[in-house]
Amino acid sequence: MGFKMGYRCCMLELRHLHTLTALAETGSMVAASKRLNLTQSALSHQIKALEDHYGCPFFERKTNPLRWTPVGERLVGLAYDLNRAVNDANREVARLLEGRAGQLRIAVECHSCFDWLMPSMDGFRENWDEVELDLVSGFHPDPVELLTENRADMVIVSRKKRRAGVDFHPLFSYTMPAILGRRHPLIGKKHLTARDFADEVLITYPIPDERLDLVRQVLVPAGVNPQRRTAMLTEAILQLVASGRGISALPAWAIQPFLDREYVIGRPIGKNGLRCELYAATTATGSQTSYVNDFIKTMREVSFRQLKGIETLHS
Repeated sequence: MGFKMGYRCCMLELRHLHTLTALAETGSMVAASKRLNLTQSALSHQIKALEDHYGCPFFERKTNPLRWTPVGERLVGLAYDLNRAVNDANREVARLLEGRAGQLRIAVECHSCFDWLMPSMDGFRENWDEVELDLVSGFHPDPVELLTENRADMVIVSRKKRRAGVDFHPLFSYTMPAILGRRHPLIGKKHLTARDFADEVLITYPIPDERLDLVRQVLVPAGVNPQRRTAMLTEAILQLVASGRGISALPAWAIQPFLDREYVIGRPIGKNGLRCELYAATTATGSQTSYVNDFIKTMREVSFRQLKGIETLHS
């Protein structure tokens, strides 16, 4: 798309549209640069070049979140419209080349993922109505094994482990705070260490330790093994913590409303906080299927639109 203003000519490219939507969704230059895998300098230069072309700023500097000018708002709207049109065209081409029908059986390791997974499935159905979506239920000691046994087409997992014939597609990274009751003595600390868990009852989902980020990344290396209690549902864990039955660690994005109203109290684990990751695992063959790739893209889009505090996770 070429725009001519005065004697200057500038090409508004798809990468510029991606930049504008990233800025709109993250609300800051720092977060947008991480999502786009650009340095802040490169991102600033790109925005400055466009602003110089149009002869006006797109947003007010030093505001958090960004406060768009009327010109900036118009271009962000254009970015969303054109990105949607490009995505729709790509999906239609894929349907024409591969056919519309298929199946996508999804196994979920993360108990709290359904808040964004279900809307992702709903959005996906609008574009691939003949692809049959199904959730693989039950507890699985090794969820990735479901792929090699042809019992699932995709597994949402918290880490990637090299395995022949399996591809791991990054979704996002996030923080996992410790969760305490409002009267717990540890709320006086700025952050918790592994030793703070030693004399506590740790409340977790009923899954193996190797799939619990807190245990795998923090407690085991420190030789700490607290008493345990399990609960199937996030809400049940929060209720137990709030009533003083123990402490836990849960994804911040999954419990933000409870933290906001101080039903429970969150504290970082370690000085820099405990960072965790999520991946979509598929077979190498599945990675070549257009509707599988489109579902992965849909999950990323829905997650960054709905969840607070997540960051781009690169391969």
